[in-house]
Amino acid sequence: MRPTIAAIPDTCCPVFRRTGRGARRRADGALRVRRPGGDPMLGAVMDETEFWEIVDSTREAAEGDPEDHAELLVERLLGLDPDSVLDFARHFEARYNRAYTWELRGAAAVLLGGAGDDAFDYFRCWLIGQGREVFEGAVHEPDALARLLDGFDEEIDGDGEELGYAADEAYEQLTGTDAPDLGIAPQPPEPDGVPFDPDDEAELARRFPRLWQRFGG
Repeated sequence: MRPTIAAIPDTCCPVFRRTGRGARRRADGALRVRRPGGDPMLGAVMDETEFWEIVDSTREAAEGDPEDHAELLVERLLGLDPDSVLDFARHFEARYNRAYTWELRGAAAVLLGGAGDDAFDYFRCWLIGQGREVFEGAVHEPDALARLLDGFDEEIDGDGEELGYAADEAYEQLTGTDAPDLGIAPQPPEPDGVPFDPDDEAELARRFPRLWQRFGG
């Protein structure tokens, strides 16, 4: 059982910059999202609690295997309407961008034995797939992954590339079209925080002493 950490508020919210499929704007500018066959309602269809429930339940069913997790996630999303799939994608992308930090890149380098641009991208998808407790704990304190992770197998863990495509794949299967722009601000050119060399093992050991002791070297 993973150690319990103090709840950390999830402050990253989707930003709607243009309407997507089935959406209309009222005269006052508020977004109305319409479920097929349902009544229009204000705001997003899916809240973060439902987002994390979908992530957790599909991961548990996949017994932690990232590829199986992605397949089960697509199947689960296919049971939703297209607008809900887009909301899931917004939640996912907002957290993916939020995890774009130098500190998390360093933590990824410790776990993976190095983390280039693509590897760090896939690591962030995998990190979201580990659920809210692990994700929030890692964003708050990357070195806490030393106690948040039950284990780490470099052969299967740390690469969640397919998880990042799950919502797009489900939306395309549901609608026959590519997903529209999500209205999420793109990630900055460089990770957030103070840059350092993630290939410098001495620096990694200094910055992430617990993670290095358990998984580094």
